[in-house]
Amino acid sequence: MDFLDGLKWQADHAATGAMAIHLAMHEIYDVVLLDLNLPDIDGLEVCRTIKAQAPRNVPVLMLTARDAFEDKARGFHGGADDYLTKPFDLRELALRCEALARRGQLHIGQEMRVGPLSLHAREKRASHNGTPVALTQACFKVLFMLCTAHPHAVSRSALMHELWGADPPDSDALKSHIYALRKQLEQAGAPNMIATIPHLGYRLALAAADDV
Repeated sequence: MDFLDGLKWQADHAATGAMAIHLAMHEIYDVVLLDLNLPDIDGLEVCRTIKAQAPRNVPVLMLTARDAFEDKARGFHGGADDYLTKPFDLRELALRCEALARRGQLHIGQEMRVGPLSLHAREKRASHNGTPVALTQACFKVLFMLCTAHPHAVSRSALMHELWGADPPDSDALKSHIYALRKQLEQAGAPNMIATIPHLGYRLALAAADDV
């Protein structure tokens, strides 16, 4: 954790497999570092659960002392994107994390479609049923995260980190951006598209016919 903090990366720590799964379901990560030796759940099962249920396809880097080929094969077959055996050089860990994060961004693609919404990541523009949505840069980031996570919710903490990094302002600033995004979507013919999830955050609220 100290090494990652020194690289100016924001890292969450889960001491158990159950906590790792919980965080992966409710937060948005660029990379998951997964130790196979967990006290409650086998790391391979944690990896399978994250890959099957997380709101986006987050890259998983397995860390373990199991260095036999059979162990590595089980790791990759269990959904791991990369595998690093102990002991390892922390500089190599950083390089692998950076490579996996870049790969994860490539999977997003240039255009994302969620129901009637279409987002173009590079141009930072969006449309609703073909009608352009006039978005500020901050509102586009929020909408992009909500679309990426759909149908799951995105936590307030994940949204605040995306907008302001490790030094966010008070929560009223996020509420202001959510309000502005709702108004911008409403003007494009998409009212009530962002639902508030109490004690968690926000998610897209699409009609059943649009939720494809």
